[in-house]
Amino acid sequence: MKIGVPKEIKNHEYRVGLTPAGVRELTDAGHDVMVQKGAGVGSGHDDGEYRNVGATLTDSTEGIFASAELIVKVKEPQPSERVLLQDGQTLFTYLHLAPDRPQTLDLIESGAICIAYETVTDGNGRLPLLAPMSEVAGRMAIQAGATCLEKSHGGRGVLLGGVPGVMQGRVVIIGGGVVGQNAAQMAVGLGAQVTVVDRNLDVLRAMDDLFGNRIQTLYSTRDAIENAVLEADLVIGAVLIPGASAPKLVTADMVSQMRTGTVLVDVAIDQGGCFQTSRPTTHDDPTYLVDDVVHYCVTNMPGAVARTSAAALNHATLPFVLDLANRGIEVALKSNRHLLNGLNVYRGHVTNRYVAEAHGLAFVAPEGAIVAPMGKP
Repeated sequence: MKIGVPKEIKNHEYRVGLTPAGVRELTDAGHDVMVQKGAGVGSGHDDGEYRNVGATLTDSTEGIFASAELIVKVKEPQPSERVLLQDGQTLFTYLHLAPDRPQTLDLIESGAICIAYETVTDGNGRLPLLAPMSEVAGRMAIQAGATCLEKSHGGRGVLLGGVPGVMQGRVVIIGGGVVGQNAAQMAVGLGAQVTVVDRNLDVLRAMDDLFGNRIQTLYSTRDAIENAVLEADLVIGAVLIPGASAPKLVTADMVSQMRTGTVLVDVAIDQGGCFQTSRPTTHDDPTYLVDDVVHYCVTNMPGAVARTSAAALNHATLPFVLDLANRGIEVALKSNRHLLNGLNVYRGHVTNRYVAEAHGLAFVAPEGAIVAPMGKP
């Protein structure tokens, strides 16, 4: 199979769809891999490393999209990339379609087969391709929040760990999944007072087992959230409903009552955000104020630590890329239920129920949408 790896063009996105180690696995299996020149530089991999493992270097994004049967990326295709997609071509990347109607409509129009990392599952019902970036984002959320709390960045001037004789900062984490657990680990490590809010008692028990009395766990109700965030110095939004838009758990009214310089970090922003006042930001301009509350809503947080996050992402995605390449797209999708769960758009049809509901579009079950490849039964 011809596999293409374009250079990412989203703001300050330095990750790469395949590292040289991943390319070597594919070329050793007999596949042709084309990599756009400079695609791996931001992750610490120069063109020579790709050439040494059998990749063909291509000058342009257009060259990748014109030739590849399978395109492996990191972030959702930008408008200039979406117009290059071809009928029947397969795109494997993060998509986050539920809050993004323009992208959804463009992918439908393209006729491409679009598989989203964030909805691929495993045998335990988890999201293995989202997990490594959630780990990175959860840890980064505390770093970013701690910086934003500095007075020079608009924050309250609070040191999360405090010092002897001075109270620690108060961190509230809404959502106890992978992001929440990793955020809690970092916040506890810094010595902050940490509260984790979730509606799943099993999740809260697991957090209690992991952290003991170093954190406070709260069952998620409107009252619990409101009381917690109004006392917080830093609030981390870590809520996820796979494939769907994030629920708005912190309202604009709550934000208006927060103390000046409180910081909100919305890790759920890729799925629309879980704060009512959230809107996407970039690494170039990461924050804004609403009612004197600092909002950090960067949509590709792990892109800032590209060497770490590209390696972690590739370790998770490579088995699926190999499956798609070795067995062919349709056969791999039909044979692997977990990969099939990642199928969001198939040749003009929306095959993820949450995406269809979010945009009022017709839903076609993925197993019913797939047709056999030409020339095969």
